[in-house]
Amino acid sequence: MHQRIRDRIIDLTAWSSSDILIQATHTHNGPALIDTLHPFMAYGLADLGLVRSYSADLEDTIVNLAQEALDADETAVTFDYKVSTQNFSANRVGLPYTETAVPILVARRGNGTPAAVIFSYGCHPISAGLRTLFDGDFAAGACNYIENRNPNCFAMFIQGPAGDQDPGGVRSWQLRDQHGDALGATVHSNMQSAGRALSGPMVTRYQEVQLPLDITPTAGNLAAVRASYVARLANPNGQPQWYQRHAQVMIGRIDSNSVETAVPSPFQVWKFNGSPQLKIAMIGGELVSGYAAYFRGRNGGNNGIIVGGYANESCCYIPSNEFFPPFMPLGSYEGGWEPDFPGIAGGSMTVYGHLAHFKAGTNGVETTLVNAMNALLA
Repeated sequence: MHQRIRDRIIDLTAWSSSDILIQATHTHNGPALIDTLHPFMAYGLADLGLVRSYSADLEDTIVNLAQEALDADETAVTFDYKVSTQNFSANRVGLPYTETAVPILVARRGNGTPAAVIFSYGCHPISAGLRTLFDGDFAAGACNYIENRNPNCFAMFIQGPAGDQDPGGVRSWQLRDQHGDALGATVHSNMQSAGRALSGPMVTRYQEVQLPLDITPTAGNLAAVRASYVARLANPNGQPQWYQRHAQVMIGRIDSNSVETAVPSPFQVWKFNGSPQLKIAMIGGELVSGYAAYFRGRNGGNNGIIVGGYANESCCYIPSNEFFPPFMPLGSYEGGWEPDFPGIAGGSMTVYGHLAHFKAGTNGVETTLVNAMNALLA
């Protein structure tokens, strides 16, 4: 869907591909889409007619919205930037990274009133818990809070590195409202005065990066992988049903010789001029927060860079080496590795629909990601 939408918007404009960013807030109470999470594996949906029709309608809606914006009257604005904090996010796996930064980018009219605000925070929007109603969780609540108090200002939430960051508290509609209001109030308060001025020209870069899976595509190894998935079909460890559906699909891929050894992830960087320069670094998939700590350390901290995940494509979790043995001897959901069948996908990779977990170590996912993003940021 992302690739089709990107191509269609490019056809409407004189932009390059790197000028377009599609970002997901990742609420857990949203509609299923035709790509990922895989509708059959994740949810057991056999009839995908409604999923396909909704996905097609959403694709058209996004493209039509872009066309509507391009056809609208233009308004000259200035940009300013500041960083505030929130503290309802916590590292759910016990690593020493906790997201507190709330980056705030404001577009102002000539009279200083906000025309738009883009803000970010690294936390899963799951404060409401699992519900039977579509809901944007605290991200939508924060946008509503801001727009209700700033007439004619559009608010947009950009998801930060939330792969291992969850909100504290007991999930409920009340907690959703509490977190949405808290985040919205933080942004609203900081918008009332201008932050650091930013200027153009803006530099944009985009690259599809192949993140390596830990799989050897030889006939003998694939036969062993297939045997492990056949064993998992019997569900010997009492795993959720999606593990069996995942095994069924993976056996089909091996039998049809459609095995992938890497996961493509879109990497995107925008740079604004200013003193200091502001960089925005976005990565597809559920980026864990350790990467944000690393890139902030190399690029002037929160004042110099905004780091986010869930950008353009929701391809899988993007773990660091800390989510694999020996750092986590029993594996992790985020890393997609489990000790029962260590040679095949586990955890989150069974929902996203990949044959194996990522490769760890010096030639694995962490090294590949760091090297590629550092090159884009240079």
